Amino acid sequence: MRALIQRVSEASVTVDGTVIGEIGAGVLILICAMQGDTEAEADKLAAKIAKLRIFKDEAGKMNRSVRDIGGAALVVSQFTLSADTSRGNRPGFSTAAAPADGERLYEYFADRVRAEGLTVAQGRFGADMKVALLNDGPVTIWMDTDA
Repeated sequence: MRALIQRVSEASVTVDGTVIGEIGAGVLILICAMQGDTEAEADKLAAKIAKLRIFKDEAGKMNRSVRDIGGAALVVSQFTLSADTSRGNRPGFSTAAAPADGERLYEYFADRVRAEGLTVAQGRFGADMKVALLNDGPVTIWMDTDA
C-alpha cells in the first residue's frame, strides 16, 4: 500500500458540493492499494501512521504522534498514487489494485486506523472528491509498504 500523509491543522473532503468528511488537527492520509496488497499491509501501515512522530512537543521538536495529540485522521482513497511515469507523458495506473480490491482494502484500512484509537473521517471510494487542507509545517510524508 502507498500513502501520502500530511500533517494538517484542518482538512475536509467534498462530494457533489457536500462536505462528507472533515477533521481539525491531525493527518490527511491519501491511500492507494496496490496489486497484491492484503490486510497485512493495511495493518502495518495503520499502526505505523498512528505512531508516526510528526507533531511538535513542548520543545518544538517533532516528537509526538497524532494519537499523542488527540488528533484525527481524514482517510481518502487516491489510486493515482500508483502512477507510473517511466514511459511517456501519460501516467499509467496498472499497478493499482482492481477497484473491488482497492475499495475493500480502503475500508479495511480506515477501520484499522480507528482501531489504533483515532477518530476517522473518510472520503468516498471512486467518487470525484474535492479535498481541502491546511498543511501544518508543511509536513508531508510518503510511505510504501513495499519500500
